[in-house]
Amino acid sequence: MYRKELYVFDGDKPRSAVIRNYTQADFAELIQIQAESFPPPFPSELWWNEEQLTNHITLFPEGAICVEVEGELAGSMTGLLVAFDPQHPDHKWEEITDNGYIRNHDPAGDTLYIVDICIRPGYRKLRLGHCMMQAMYELVVQKGLKRLLGGGRMPGYSRYAQQWTPEEYLARVIEGEVKDPVLTFLMRCGRTPVKVVADYLEDEESLNYATLMEWKNPFHSNETQA
Repeated sequence: MYRKELYVFDGDKPRSAVIRNYTQADFAELIQIQAESFPPPFPSELWWNEEQLTNHITLFPEGAICVEVEGELAGSMTGLLVAFDPQHPDHKWEEITDNGYIRNHDPAGDTLYIVDICIRPGYRKLRLGHCMMQAMYELVVQKGLKRLLGGGRMPGYSRYAQQWTPEEYLARVIEGEVKDPVLTFLMRCGRTPVKVVADYLEDEESLNYATLMEWKNPFHSNETQA
């Protein structure tokens, strides 16, 4: 299984951290982190429950990771494998993740799909999301997958919806005119936008829109990326 020891920086101060696979012993804390990371108006029924977390560590434990900072659990990221068709990219979060239960995990899939990422608010300046994303990129390379993929919320869009379409908003985020808390973060992590998807997830701030965000395995030849 996966375990990486590293240092993260709080300003100029190094702090010891560990990225590892989460286990049943972490469940209560993981659910608490979800509550802190996704407060209202995000629907509480979309926070993890124990059945979902049990499926994560049973069906695809490699895709269930968390990060500790000086012994305290500070965040998590979860994925599953899917067979993704770039010619038919539109989908809903609940469909592709089985509502977070990942019973549709496909061991033969070519794409690592990110189900969820959350960081405790008090730890969000330590670049823990970047560190966990890097761990997932390493998993993509290790398994010889084509890509990492996931839908990025667009929480800044609701402020501009009267003047821009979702696609226009995304274009301005890409141009640097607007900073979106999620999309800009994912771009900083190395992911690139694929397209805007409507009705992706019940999310008032994003007006239910999301942007599919991809990281292609650089060790795959161009011919195999389609």
